[in-house]
Amino acid sequence: MSNPDRPGPGHHHPHDSAHPDWEVLGPHLERGAELYTPLYEQVADWLREPATGAPGPGSGGVRRVLDIGSGPGVVSCLLARAFPDAEVVAVDATEALLERARDRAVRLGLGDRVHTHPAELPDGLDALGGADLIWSSKALHHIGDQRAAVAALAGHLRPGGLLAIAEGGLAPRFLPRDLGIGRPGLQSRLDAAGEEWFTEMRAALPDAADETEDWPAFLADAGLRTPRTRSFLLDLPAPLSAGARAYVVANLTQARDMYGDRFDEDDLATLARLTDPEDAAGITRRPDAFFLSAQTVHTARAQ
Repeated sequence: MSNPDRPGPGHHHPHDSAHPDWEVLGPHLERGAELYTPLYEQVADWLREPATGAPGPGSGGVRRVLDIGSGPGVVSCLLARAFPDAEVVAVDATEALLERARDRAVRLGLGDRVHTHPAELPDGLDALGGADLIWSSKALHHIGDQRAAVAALAGHLRPGGLLAIAEGGLAPRFLPRDLGIGRPGLQSRLDAAGEEWFTEMRAALPDAADETEDWPAFLADAGLRTPRTRSFLLDLPAPLSAGARAYVVANLTQARDMYGDRFDEDDLATLARLTDPEDAAGITRRPDAFFLSAQTVHTARAQ
């Protein structure tokens, strides 16, 4: 599972290949984050609600925001607009993505408030300083010891500051159960293969900790209080826009490349047809393709 800039099949992003081609993946990640923008606008509104204890956008209470695992900075810029008195620091290990973040901020007139910081997670965070809001989406699950990673982020909160972690939710759905081609239930088999791949990825991480992924408990263990959890829906009904269709095709292609060896010949043939732009049964042309996803966000506050 990845940052909002990095959603993929089952919310797992393409950052995990051994030698990623950022010339290809950077635009894909940016398009994905743009697709998810309506969802993350809802999240930003929720983070500003008085019920969360967060100061409103006009109060000036949020002066510094860290976006940990920012990717190409789509959400960093969104947070800059949501908290207009704040400096936003996009933090990522990949300089090519931070370059995209800087370019985007300048394009949107936010270059004076959105800055970048190259850092590996979690060991490279010491120089970041404090923040009133720390946001991290689908990045911490790429760290072996997730509990320790949450504690490391919590250590950068200013008094009363809010830590918001987007992890979990529901994997995207975009296919009818019976596609009219191949064996029904391909979406479920895609999800299962993605979960198997993700479990193996986690097990291979340095210092991988085998423990229940209880994010509110991780927040509490880090000494934070007033935990809140909420899930947000992205509902793009059929017929999809051309951009959304292209994003689904890219995700299906990514799934086939990353864990295609888990599918039988029938499913591989179906995936080939779904990703063929000339096939009437493919995502590019079929009228019933949709995009439905949910993202869960966990928050808690420093003393």
